[in-house]
Amino acid sequence: MPAKILMIQGTGSSVGKSVLVTALCRIYRQEGLNVAPFKAQNMSLNSYVTSDGGEIGRAQAVQAEAAGIPPTVEMNPVLLKPEADNRSQIIVRGKVADTIAAADFLGFKSKLWNAITESIDRLRNAFDLVVIEGAGSPAEINLKDRDLVNMKVARYCNAPVLLAADIDRGGIFAALVGTMELLEPAERELVKAFIVNKFRGDVSLLTPGLRWLEERTGVPVAGVIPYFHDIHIAEEDSIAPEKRYAMKHRTNFDVDIAVIGLPHIANFDDFDPLEREPRVRLRYVEAGDELGEPDLIILPGTKSTVADLGYLRATNRDCEIITLVSRGTPIIGICGGYQMLGSTIHDPDRIESTKPITAGLALLPVNSRFTPTKSTHQIRGRVARSMGILARADGTEIRGYEIHMGQTEGTKFVSPFELTERSLQPCAAFDGCLSQDGNVMGTYIHGLFHNDRLRQAILSELASREGLMFSHRASIFSLDEQYDRLAAHVRNSLNMDLIHRLIDLTR
Repeated sequence: MPAKILMIQGTGSSVGKSVLVTALCRIYRQEGLNVAPFKAQNMSLNSYVTSDGGEIGRAQAVQAEAAGIPPTVEMNPVLLKPEADNRSQIIVRGKVADTIAAADFLGFKSKLWNAITESIDRLRNAFDLVVIEGAGSPAEINLKDRDLVNMKVARYCNAPVLLAADIDRGGIFAALVGTMELLEPAERELVKAFIVNKFRGDVSLLTPGLRWLEERTGVPVAGVIPYFHDIHIAEEDSIAPEKRYAMKHRTNFDVDIAVIGLPHIANFDDFDPLEREPRVRLRYVEAGDELGEPDLIILPGTKSTVADLGYLRATNRDCEIITLVSRGTPIIGICGGYQMLGSTIHDPDRIESTKPITAGLALLPVNSRFTPTKSTHQIRGRVARSMGILARADGTEIRGYEIHMGQTEGTKFVSPFELTERSLQPCAAFDGCLSQDGNVMGTYIHGLFHNDRLRQAILSELASREGLMFSHRASIFSLDEQYDRLAAHVRNSLNMDLIHRLIDLTR
């Protein structure tokens, strides 16, 4: 029997759809169901690699983790990774299919829809319940002809839809009523309840408005979910402005880390564990921000290495970085950031840019070359060189994943990591480059700071250089605990009996 279906759509982007799906996956796992997440099409630079080397949106990997199952490409069959304002790389069922302009998207629609329906059918045959996430708003009239993720999916599955809105932004009643007015009658029938998300204040003051909303639309409100600050779940594809502000203005810290805020930053969830360290100030340094004198600089991953390197030069950030490194400030480059640290970046096939050769920052003795084939692997390994910023990490075991379309090589350099496993297969390989003094490190491995022992070793080394002893008292972080707390927060705010009836489940 095909799985039951529940779908979360929103009145716009960033209303909390991903987090709500994460919460519902955890709730139904706790109730004993074999539950899986699904998002037909995702547009995100935050991606993840499955155990078989497929690339999917990071949000679906988080949702699968909350559901207690390994992520698969079926959970996000279409992933769009923007390379410029009007061009994206298209990943279908985990593998790169093409790079196209937005205007050419309709030509791919039938191929993408086939992958979407095949994936949702597979999930429905393997699970008890599939919780589906929409994207943006289902009422974007100008995009209706190319929508493969909202009402087209809901109608295919005959899914009951919970329509969520973010009251923290304001205008919630106009957003919900307006969305309903713009839907087709058959689509409107699928919207079974509203969710008011991110509420602050006294809910009794909201009650008259909710009563009016139900009378105006004939759709019940399934619940009002309070805003939360103390539950840590990975963001989907942007860092909330209030979170950026809070991190920049943290006081009473031992270690100051500056992440260079590149225009095309990718996989910024690499740094979530650093944000959660109570004695660390993590700053995303963007155009106009002062870099200052941090204890560590991080050049993050990017989907557009050459363009973002140009941004560093246009803002004079490259000179600031080189000067600080020459004075002894350590720097770590990850993926595209690693490529920037080298001497040159070669792109003879014009895979990423129109420039065949681009000069790097020349902080590491390596050269990179873009290749048409993307490397996507989960990895295991260990620290191979205990020097510099890795001085306290000798032999530490690590796990992570690679996502890159380039290879980096040199003649005489030291690799910081020895890999023992790639995509579940034993291997004997090395990753990255470490400078002679150990203060400059480049690597293709995402997720490094999610390794507790490695993270703590690096932070301890950085603190010791300031004559401090780094405290690990609160650095142990249980994701399971956070998913449980999120589930309790949402469960206590929603009418779960109503939702059970909508998906025809008995408790």
